[in-house]
Amino acid sequence: MPPKKKTSRIPGFYDLPLQKRQAKLVEAGFLTPEDRPVLSGEEGLSLEQADNMIENVIGRFGLPLGVALNFVVNGREVLVPMAVEEPSIVAGASYMAKIIRQGGGFTAQTHPPEMIGQLQILDVEDLHAAQAQILDHKESLLAEIAAIDPVLAKLGGGPRELEVRVLTGTAIGSFLVAHLIFDVRDAMGANAVNTACERLAPHLEALTGGRVHLRILSNLADRRLARASCSIPTGALAFEGYSGEEVREGIVAAWAFADADPYRAATHNKGILNGVDAVVLATGNDWRAVEAGAHAYAARDGRYRSLSTWDIGDEGNLVGRLEIPLAVGIVGGATKTHPVARASLKMLDVSTARQLAEVIVSVGLAQNLAALRALATEGIQKGHMTLHARQVALSAGATGQDITRVAGQLVAEKAVRLDRAQEILEDMKK
Repeated sequence: MPPKKKTSRIPGFYDLPLQKRQAKLVEAGFLTPEDRPVLSGEEGLSLEQADNMIENVIGRFGLPLGVALNFVVNGREVLVPMAVEEPSIVAGASYMAKIIRQGGGFTAQTHPPEMIGQLQILDVEDLHAAQAQILDHKESLLAEIAAIDPVLAKLGGGPRELEVRVLTGTAIGSFLVAHLIFDVRDAMGANAVNTACERLAPHLEALTGGRVHLRILSNLADRRLARASCSIPTGALAFEGYSGEEVREGIVAAWAFADADPYRAATHNKGILNGVDAVVLATGNDWRAVEAGAHAYAARDGRYRSLSTWDIGDEGNLVGRLEIPLAVGIVGGATKTHPVARASLKMLDVSTARQLAEVIVSVGLAQNLAALRALATEGIQKGHMTLHARQVALSAGATGQDITRVAGQLVAEKAVRLDRAQEILEDMKK
């Protein structure tokens, strides 16, 4: 009998109790029974593991781990783990993925996993002569670096290019910057790149007569881009009295605002990163590096603007695209040491870092659509505050079924506030 085909479309998942949700993921083949204690915290990150991950450990900090449903990326059904504390993010991504799958899901591509290592070269007498000297010896320098990590070389990684720039008009005058382009394969790559820069430094000093000061990777990973696109039939956008055409036009107009104005673009891009960061964090990757690269990339033309684009296709469909630098890995660091990160990667069923990046950029596009659709129609607060009300009820001290009752009354009164939740809870006790 052929194995059951996986699907990220799991109707009624939200309404199931937590334990049954876990069981459903095991039944659907995304997890094994052995993963359930990891997700429940019984066999998650231990204090001993935490103590060896960072300094001055005093405990562990937990975040909710949810799953976004309905994703189809490059024809593959994907269940997406998301670690995040803000309500509406997982729900928004799941619902938009459900709409987007009506147009065939997401199409995603990535560049080769090439990172940039920077070496700042100071105290050079003739900058242009030194630049030429480095480039004349480029092949031998790259060969020297290639010998550092034979395992990485065997996997097809290693140095790819060496570029040299003259930086002028800085606060300390002019100096050289060498860029080492390094293929890190399925790692995020910081350690490999930084090690290679350290080994390259004395060779550059000997060639230029200068002094190599900083030796560090760049988080503007613009040679490691990830792109996602989707095309949504206009009819799939209609809901609650809004026609598909109204929603489509509203989304395009909302995007145009973000593309033209940095104040709107900052919040617009934050919405994209709500989804991106949640998956990056769930898989044990460096969300701070991803954030830094994304925001720098948004300003690459000298003006901070939207990372996404939305327009109307030839057939009238709503067409969305997102392009961001995505330096993520599936080996090394917390991706292997954190038990929940390992379970998250298993759930995603990705075999390369590029495949992981394709999922993450698709989630970012879905999250962007969720925010734009809400803003362009009913307003951002309606759905968000309904979910936020549960957090407020919990903060007020509600437990069990009282959480739902208090949250429901807060929403009905349109007064999602802690003081009102406390009053409602007190009245219920009386």
